[in-house]
Amino acid sequence: MTDILSNSSNLLHVSNFQELISTHFQGTTNAISWSRELKGDFEEIVNAFHFEGTMMEIDEEDLIELELSEAGRVARETILSDFKLLSELGASPVLNIISNYEADEHPFFPTDVYSFHVDRSPIATDTFLCTYYGDASELIPNEDAIQKIQIPEIREKLVQTYTGEEADFEAYLRENFFDLHYQALDDSKIIKAEISHLWRLAVDHPKSKVLPCVHRAPREESGKKRLLMIC
Repeated sequence: MTDILSNSSNLLHVSNFQELISTHFQGTTNAISWSRELKGDFEEIVNAFHFEGTMMEIDEEDLIELELSEAGRVARETILSDFKLLSELGASPVLNIISNYEADEHPFFPTDVYSFHVDRSPIATDTFLCTYYGDASELIPNEDAIQKIQIPEIREKLVQTYTGEEADFEAYLRENFFDLHYQALDDSKIIKAEISHLWRLAVDHPKSKVLPCVHRAPREESGKKRLLMIC
């Protein structure tokens, strides 16, 4: 049975993978969570890899070759099971260990993943993600956010920095992904995409019947590296 989460009308909570992939987005609902409690030591997997820089992609072979404790092996089997489920669906899951993302240095309009944004695709698709360890992604109901290019002060600055033809301004906004980014309204309800839950988020694509889900990567306030599967 599928129940609407009490804290936001844009979320649905489901109890298994089949419900996650078969439940339709409709109305204001554009995020679905397969809520689950995972066993195993995901931190052990994070600590098994050492790298320079901000992010490392872990392939399945590297994961399988790790020498782990029993708790670490349980965590690994969960990740491999999620990969199998999503791959059979036709998705291409990627597992990353993230210390932090590169920040966009744009003076007034950063377009990095720390900014509330929506995903866009030319074909019908959804975004799947699961944080196994570290800080969780954040979601916001669409009614609690405004597209940044609709904020007069920001739009005026964009107009001032634009050097092309006036008729091409909207195309310029899309080509530079400015139209994908949102600002939270005062008193908005920011929702943590809970650790270990597998999330399915609506994407902006030509066949979508709902608004895309507004979300962002978390600031790494805990100091922990993040273990994230996304596709």
